[in-house]
Amino acid sequence: MNSRHEKGIRTIQPLKYTILIILTTLIMGTSFPIGKIGMLYAPPFLLMGLRYVLAGRLMAWYLRKRPLPTQWQSWLKIILIGLFQSAGVMGCAYYSMNWITSGESAIITFTNPLLVIILSAFLYRLTYRFSQWIGVMLGFMGIMLTFGWQMSFSPGTWIGFGGAISFAVSTMLIKRWGDDYDTFVLTAYQMLAGGAALLLLSVWTEHPHFIVNTTSVIVLLWLTLVCSIMQFSLWFYLLQHSDPAQTSSYLFLAPFFGVLSSWILLGEHVQWFALAGGLLIAIGIFLVNRRSSRMGNRVT
Repeated sequence: MNSRHEKGIRTIQPLKYTILIILTTLIMGTSFPIGKIGMLYAPPFLLMGLRYVLAGRLMAWYLRKRPLPTQWQSWLKIILIGLFQSAGVMGCAYYSMNWITSGESAIITFTNPLLVIILSAFLYRLTYRFSQWIGVMLGFMGIMLTFGWQMSFSPGTWIGFGGAISFAVSTMLIKRWGDDYDTFVLTAYQMLAGGAALLLLSVWTEHPHFIVNTTSVIVLLWLTLVCSIMQFSLWFYLLQHSDPAQTSSYLFLAPFFGVLSSWILLGEHVQWFALAGGLLIAIGIFLVNRRSSRMGNRVT
């Protein structure tokens, strides 16, 4: 493992790290039911596009005096991260809620840590203990159990899983390229890129409309200020200053908060096998991310 990576892990004190992880996953979890409320007033791609464009524009204005990348390759990397992190993850997650509950969407989306481990093993030649691969198997068994062992998954299931894959890819990209950018500049402009892509997708696939009332405005402001600006800033900061697999392992808290907030805000009821599946996913993530062995080759 390279010295820069090891140094990065030591930059966050344990108490601060724990507080930031809990706060970040709490915000992530609550964004699902709040977003589903917003979908009563706007279609999903339009809602997410407005959320990210507004958030990115506000952050870009606030950061207007900070230096920006000067090479087109650097901007291309930001755009690519935005397409996976903003457009891919939440676009899939919210669109999937046309078929499944917000709690189920949260559970699927946050299988991301399991996928991060698999990608790390293949792309970065990381090696893992037998117990960690058992964790991967338990995690995916948890996914099956969450949906009652039914093999005929709905379109929402597959779309949600596409969001999880996008989340895993963006996690690896941020860890690989993130140190080259100011955290907040990266946060702002990747949201602008992802939001613009979602707005274009909305024009092509939806009938864009936004019903303006007190609830819809509050939802949009919450999604913009808290679930976008605050959440992404915290998440990118954590990824840049810790091991991505270790940090991703705590994402099992997000679907817990998602299911809990969906019950409180939407009155959604989750069946016992969904809760049992979520527990298996949590155990799998814990096993697979307790501590990864050192990289066989340096990641640059």
